[in-house]
Amino acid sequence: MNFARILRHLLTGQWTQRRAFPAVSLAAIEQAIVQSEMKHGGEICFAVEAALNTLPLLRNQSARERALEVFSQLRVWDTEHNNGVLIYLLLADRTVEIIADRGIHAKVPEAEWQTICRTMQSAFQQQRFEAGVIAGIDAIGAHLQKYFPFDSARDTNELANKPAVL
Repeated sequence: MNFARILRHLLTGQWTQRRAFPAVSLAAIEQAIVQSEMKHGGEICFAVEAALNTLPLLRNQSARERALEVFSQLRVWDTEHNNGVLIYLLLADRTVEIIADRGIHAKVPEAEWQTICRTMQSAFQQQRFEAGVIAGIDAIGAHLQKYFPFDSARDTNELANKPAVL
């Protein structure tokens, strides 16, 4: 059991999330998703969570495992072309995870997703949360644009663009 991690999660409250992502930043991230999705047929979701609840924390749930749960809860997998991508940020761990549905995951190597995560984490270490997320959205959007170009006749907004604050 990692007591330092447990303590960090217990001490990280919603105030941490509000400080890192005030309403104006969440609106800018939503707008970045809207702008990105005007260039491709994919769907991008952003979810931020301050800390894990006690039971998952005591079970030592990883940020990756939690991201997979959120991917399912937000129904990111439920797009027509299986091209939804979730950006999940767990603030207490300062960890970002990208979960890509099978349609886009099959086309983009895992190393690319990890590079995007590292770029975002670098911005987060400098307290540039909004800029880090928008950079991630832009990088993911470039991959989606390459493999799922926008087609106004068939592309609809299948998932909410508003960031999910968990």
